[in-house]
Amino acid sequence: MLQSRALVIALILLLSTTLPEVQSKSIFDKDRRELLALPETIASYFYEAVNKVSPKVSQFLLDTVQSPTVIAARQRIAKEATKVSIMFEQLVEKIKNLWYTRVLGY
Repeated sequence: MLQSRALVIALILLLSTTLPEVQSKSIFDKDRRELLALPETIASYFYEAVNKVSPKVSQFLLDTVQSPTVIAARQRIAKEATKVSIMFEQLVEKIKNLWYTRVLGY
């Protein structure tokens, strides 16, 4: 049971990115990089909660997250998420351009 929980926690930390913590402001005002930091922030809060309950488990999580394999996977996920985010921003700009030119007639 403890191993299952540890694996779930490790997976959560694996899926998080390596970007800095997010400031508290509206999600619509956030920059692309700040949105990518949300998983890291959630994992940080989760780690702090686990550390209060069981420092031994939190040390295991920390060791797991700092392994080269997990670090490489987190960097790869962050890189791909950045690419998708940029493509989404370009799509939004194209939609805005279509809206202004075709619908509104600017």
